[in-house]
Amino acid sequence: MSIVRWNPMVAPTFRSLVEDFFGDSDFLNFKDKNLVPAVNIKEMEGEFEVELAVPGMTKEDIKVEVLDGVMTISAEKNDTKEEKTKKYTRREFSYNKFSRSFTLPEHVDSEAIKANYVDGVLHLNLPKTVKSLPEAKKILIG
Repeated sequence: MSIVRWNPMVAPTFRSLVEDFFGDSDFLNFKDKNLVPAVNIKEMEGEFEVELAVPGMTKEDIKVEVLDGVMTISAEKNDTKEEKTKKYTRREFSYNKFSRSFTLPEHVDSEAIKANYVDGVLHLNLPKTVKSLPEAKKILIG
């Protein structure tokens, strides 16, 4: 056996230790724990485009708010399913919730933000305000 130098950049994580110990089981459901949805942000010439993946939600479940230059996107969905037969009753509860906040640049017009929800993706258009450049002050030479 040889001595191997420890490298903190490749140190095992808790997740890898659990997966090594328990094998390929779904212990603690690590594979299904996406707590925060993925976001794409694109800067265009006149606006920012934000895309947020929120499959399984409806537009009524999603809330977008802007307060003091911070845009918060959140969603909450509760679902209950009940199945009754002569011999048993099965009831399943499902609860999904997330919240993400973004600090808006000063040149975003927060009053003109538009949102659209299509096929599990929330699309936000954040238009930029027109910056008025300071005019050069002319100095008379005497």
